[in-house]
Amino acid sequence: MSHANTSGPRASGDEKLARALWYVGPQEAAIRPASLPALGPEQARVKTLFSGLSRGTERLVFTGRIPPSEYESMRAPMQEGAFPYPVKYGYCAVGIIEAGPKDWLGRHVFALHPHQSAFVADVAMLRPIPQALPPRRASLSANMETALNALWDSGAGPGDRILIVGAGVLGLLTAYLCARLPGADVCVVDLDPSRRALAESFGARFICASDWAAQGRNDFDVVFHASASAPGLALALNAAGLEASVVELSWYGAGDVPAPLGGAFHSRRLRLVSTQVGQISPSRRPRWDYARRMAKAMDLLCDDRLDALIDREVAFEDMPDAMGEIFAPGAKGLGIVVGY
Repeated sequence: MSHANTSGPRASGDEKLARALWYVGPQEAAIRPASLPALGPEQARVKTLFSGLSRGTERLVFTGRIPPSEYESMRAPMQEGAFPYPVKYGYCAVGIIEAGPKDWLGRHVFALHPHQSAFVADVAMLRPIPQALPPRRASLSANMETALNALWDSGAGPGDRILIVGAGVLGLLTAYLCARLPGADVCVVDLDPSRRALAESFGARFICASDWAAQGRNDFDVVFHASASAPGLALALNAAGLEASVVELSWYGAGDVPAPLGGAFHSRRLRLVSTQVGQISPSRRPRWDYARRMAKAMDLLCDDRLDALIDREVAFEDMPDAMGEIFAPGAKGLGIVVGY
């Protein structure tokens, strides 16, 4: 159940009011007023145009499945409140600077900010969006950054046989990047056959999960698991070749996930690799910082084909009522963008 809540303190003095989405209880969200302070030196006020909804992570927030042990590590950079509730969460905001340093005015920027109609941030926290990247598509920047980091963590290279299990936004972005490796043979597996056309448009082959057993391959050099399901993890482990890496992109939240480690896991000497965007991959850490990685992620999004990853736009004011359906088990659709 979700509801809108517009009660709260009014802004005074030099403060302005915005509106923010809060997770206020298990499967309950509300829109509340947010005071915007007067700008300090090297700060800007951003009018939000779009924000991306992370269906995986934010479903865990919405349903209260963030493990207490991860409350601090899962804090978003500009989060307010604390897990489990109430918490203002999100990290895919795109907007236009309407006040601040003169050379920033009118620029489109990306920020790791929760869902909010406008916000104030240090300019050091804002990432200018390339002119070739439409603001709506720029809401995928955090997803692309995660996929790029996972590719680095995997060690995949030219000519490799690469499997991606799970054709959600993150899995498909990973397939998109892998298919750009020279000579790579990239395959995507998913339960939903409607994802075939999109995977193929990115240069990957597609196999429906129901048809996977018939092909029976277990010789992949690198496998990415992005389905956030136990059957998907089992398929990923079974498909990996001798001494191959299985890169786990899913985050499951609270609860246990069965992993079939008693079969060929040891005899094939498989590597199960965790990847998480909060740290830069060790292979790049000496030379890359977060700003460079995000800038490259946005450059990689400058491809019109990637617009197909966003197949639904929800008005910000409608979010509290829509979230139950958006996060329902088996909910249809790929990427969701919030429009302001």
